[in-house]
Amino acid sequence: MTGVLRWLCLVLLVLAGPVMAQDSLSALARLIPAQSAIVAEGQGLKITLRMSQPVPWRVRLKQDPPRLLMDFRELDFTGLEDMALPGAAAGMRAGSFRPGWSRLVLQLAGPMVLSSAEMKTADGTEVEVHLRAASAAAFAAEASLPEPPEWALPPPVRMPAVGRAKGGPLVVVLDPGHGGIDPGAERDGETEAALVLTFALELRDLLRRQGMQVLLTRAEDTFVPLETRTSIARAAGADVFLALHADALPEGEAVGATVYTLAPTATDAAAQALAERHDRDDLLAGMDLSQQDDLVAQVLMDMARTETAPRTRRLAEALVQAITGAGLKMHRHPHQEASFSVLKSPDIPSILLELGFLSSERDLKRLKDPDWRKAMQGAVARALDTWAAGEAALAAP
Repeated sequence: MTGVLRWLCLVLLVLAGPVMAQDSLSALARLIPAQSAIVAEGQGLKITLRMSQPVPWRVRLKQDPPRLLMDFRELDFTGLEDMALPGAAAGMRAGSFRPGWSRLVLQLAGPMVLSSAEMKTADGTEVEVHLRAASAAAFAAEASLPEPPEWALPPPVRMPAVGRAKGGPLVVVLDPGHGGIDPGAERDGETEAALVLTFALELRDLLRRQGMQVLLTRAEDTFVPLETRTSIARAAGADVFLALHADALPEGEAVGATVYTLAPTATDAAAQALAERHDRDDLLAGMDLSQQDDLVAQVLMDMARTETAPRTRRLAEALVQAITGAGLKMHRHPHQEASFSVLKSPDIPSILLELGFLSSERDLKRLKDPDWRKAMQGAVARALDTWAAGEAALAAP
């Protein structure tokens, strides 16, 4: 059997949440139980999982007890617990096992090895895995293979704390969304990750020319976990955290730029759908609250957000005014709210700017146009200047 079957790592989209405690789950893809099944195939098993759309996934075997592990990013397993199991399967469970990944564990009644494993996308999305009975030695050999390096999360990013001296340059952290194994939205050969990275690099150069201190959470096509993105802003002593995206929505109005700020609930269904695409509410970002109990931690974070929220709102208003003032297309509701984890640093004004939507042909054309990008970058720069001057005036004795 090839290494591909032993170590399948199919990379398509991104992000996950708990799969059995569904109350707090936000997910991109969802299992379709009625079209999924685990059935006997001779002395082996055939696992068919039908889902709403592709996500990154991988599969491997483990022993003591013998079991099949199937890991997915952003897959809601609601209904899995009602699926019947044949005699060759001794049990099944699912849950979150690391940030951004959920795991399905299928306990096997005896030793088996992978015959094939693939994701089919020609007619919907379906993962199909075939297991065949094997000797204990063959199973042990496959199950004992070490975890491949690409399974590991990227190491934490450590950056020197710079921060803004009184009267010094504005410290801005730009967060181009997605990257690496997570291309984000895709259309006509273009990916959200690549488009927003291009925009962020150009914006960085512009802001630096205007005297701001600018850091990027990623400057190349690499995957950066959500918690690392906010940690970069914390380590940099950021005055502003600006997440950049160019998402897609399958239905509803999604044309033009949109400014998002943090709220426990979304402005509308479209905002909620975007929040589900990006992350789940699992991040205690911002202050070091590791020595505090949950109640004290929540009170401290609420106090910090009470001070930060008005500053964030003023920044959002400055962005909307600058973008519309430049004659650039914005959503008919230009400022919306959603529960994005990257916006949850309690003491850093944080904004998520959807530059446009790849589900809109007009927006995609704009995102690829250097002149449009230059105009939008200029608007962002003006908004930051206006906001910083206003905050300085408010803070003056």
